[in-house]
Amino acid sequence: MKLSNKLTNFICIAVLSFVFIISVLSMKDDSLTFDELAHLPAGYSYLTQKDYRLNPEHPPLVKDFSALPLLFLNLNFPKDSPNWQEGSRGLWWVQFDFGSDFLYRSGNDADKIIFWGRIPMIIILMILGLFLFRWAKELGGNKTALLVLSIFAFSPAFISNGRLVTTDVAAALGAVLATYYYLKFLKNPDKKNIISAGLALGISLLFKFSLILLFPFFAVITMVFIILKNGNKLNNLVKYILPGLALLIIAAGVIWLVYEYHMINYPMELQYKEAEAFLKTTTIPKALVGLNLEMIKNSITRPLAQYAEGLLMATNRTATGNTTYFFGKISAQGFKTYFPAVYFIKTPLGFHLLTLIALLSGFALLIKRISKIKELIKNRFVEFSMIIFISIYWITSITGSLNIGVRHLLPSLPFIFILVCLGINNWLENIKKAPFKKAALVLVLFSIIWYISSSLMVFPHFLTYFNETVGGPKNGYKYVVDSNLDWGQDLKRLKNWMEKKGINKIYIDYFGGADLSYYLSNKYERWDSKNSAENFPKGNYLAVSANQLQGGRGIAAPDYDQPTDYYAWLNQYNPLAFIGNSIFVYYIK
Repeated sequence: MKLSNKLTNFICIAVLSFVFIISVLSMKDDSLTFDELAHLPAGYSYLTQKDYRLNPEHPPLVKDFSALPLLFLNLNFPKDSPNWQEGSRGLWWVQFDFGSDFLYRSGNDADKIIFWGRIPMIIILMILGLFLFRWAKELGGNKTALLVLSIFAFSPAFISNGRLVTTDVAAALGAVLATYYYLKFLKNPDKKNIISAGLALGISLLFKFSLILLFPFFAVITMVFIILKNGNKLNNLVKYILPGLALLIIAAGVIWLVYEYHMINYPMELQYKEAEAFLKTTTIPKALVGLNLEMIKNSITRPLAQYAEGLLMATNRTATGNTTYFFGKISAQGFKTYFPAVYFIKTPLGFHLLTLIALLSGFALLIKRISKIKELIKNRFVEFSMIIFISIYWITSITGSLNIGVRHLLPSLPFIFILVCLGINNWLENIKKAPFKKAALVLVLFSIIWYISSSLMVFPHFLTYFNETVGGPKNGYKYVVDSNLDWGQDLKRLKNWMEKKGINKIYIDYFGGADLSYYLSNKYERWDSKNSAENFPKGNYLAVSANQLQGGRGIAAPDYDQPTDYYAWLNQYNPLAFIGNSIFVYYIK
């Protein structure tokens, strides 16, 4: 059946409308997640104070978008807070303390701020979906475009993260935009494509620092493109030097302009003091630290110095790692199998089946045309480029030490979606015999329905999605936690559960960004996880976030020298309740 453009576009609008509705409905009862505590106040401070002292380890653009609706809420900004006045002093947690000052201690309606701050994130999610639809339509026609859009719209990874004030979905949008326009530039480096590719690259680099990987990616595909191109290779290379330089200048100009605006009221002395305090405590080479500090002293280069500082901070974080719970073990240096395993268990099996079909179809095509590999790459250069990006991004992620969530793979997922759907479309088109074609269509439809139903069944707890291989969302905590499962999103649901049960006191060990006093008032007492079981007052309730719980029930990896058995005593108790798949509630008799 041939789909008309009119019908295809109508379905696209309907699917994107669904994305908006399900995102709003699933996030309205989520409490503040950990990273949002830093991002939301930082964005509001950028737009109202024009001062970049908060959250420099992430570029500003996503935080700016999130703060736009907040400008209409008549909020109190705690400018007299010591956490603002004294700056971060090189201590990363000060920005989180200021976040609590802004959201919960200044007379503001925190829930209203959180709700409206997330709406622009959902709009970014929809823009990404629309652009994927458009690109897939160019590459494979209407059916491929709708298949890609459907996979995207029901992706638990995108729905869960696309409703939160974080940078990962925007990074995926940036990767797609920058790649799309750079490929156009490669094909024809005229003035229009130079400008569009430069703007797309600059905007992308303002979404997330990990997109610095676009540079080696562009270098690789440029060299391959030149090698495959007819004519003298050296002349082909020279042809791109000046246009490429112009592209980079445009991208740098975009970054400079945005950072310059954000630093109008950020004192140079404070910028220098904070950069020096933080950078000198890291593993970053002293030469780079020194260069960055020198750039701060110049009013022209200091915006780029601020960008470079953030990039160095992000690079240092990736290199030094984070405490990670993974399949029962705890490490500070990460696991090489982390991202492949997390991708496998947090992606619906229906999509894995589609991927397997596409891979087998692709290998069959490759074997058939192995003697004409150069021609194959040349004719499918867009797809080849996507494979290169996925390879670079995954290799970098796997070899890094920062293992905190499948969300860090999001920039690669749009390319995976497009490649798989193109593979499925090619497979179906190459089947000539009617009985086999009908069986193939049934298999593809089964996979899609399985994919969609598996995703929707976890509503509204999309962040906690795990597929059937590990027993679904209820069992996910046994394998990974942190932003894969427990980011602090269920505190409001715990409050509602307590009210329903008439519980007036609970001990709590909570991981997340929300303020306990704001939601639980005087009905709670903090429980220090390192306390022994004997110190817990019997006859009381205890709520423990999955992240904290598993951190105290794992086995230490050789690189980890901290206690990991401080919650082993809870193994003798069955949870009384499991709030939103991320908070365990016990009654200790």
